[in-house]
Amino acid sequence: MVLEADEYYMGRALQEARRSLYAGEVPVGAVLVAEDGAILAHAHNFPISLKDPTAHAEILALRQAAEILGNYRLPGVTLYVTMEPCLMCTGALIYARIKRLVFGAPDPKAGACVSLYRIPEDVRLNHRLEVTGHVREAECRDLVQQFFREKRIKI
Repeated sequence: MVLEADEYYMGRALQEARRSLYAGEVPVGAVLVAEDGAILAHAHNFPISLKDPTAHAEILALRQAAEILGNYRLPGVTLYVTMEPCLMCTGALIYARIKRLVFGAPDPKAGACVSLYRIPEDVRLNHRLEVTGHVREAECRDLVQQFFREKRIKI
């Protein structure tokens, strides 16, 4: 169920995604929100610039929040991210004990929450998280399409 707050926080994640776009990175943005609505962390993709395959927006935001809270577990926290997380990021969300994931655009090539895999609902894992998708999907998808369109023009 999409909440009014979901629209707002996805807007914040979209701001982060635009920062990725301007930096020449795949435009994905993430925002971690505490149960009281406070933004704990925000990040955008940086694997190209940092030369780090783990520097996805979700991972960077998780690292920030864990540092701030002094714990690698983040119960009660919601992650807003503009694109459906990959296997690596979904695994990190499970280990961090994130309560809820809200994403914008599905990722049919690498999505690990609803598209290719359904990791968050796998009963073999000791933690599952609630997933809400398609929040501001068109805006999220358009940013990624813009990035790849511009890449093709430069080639």
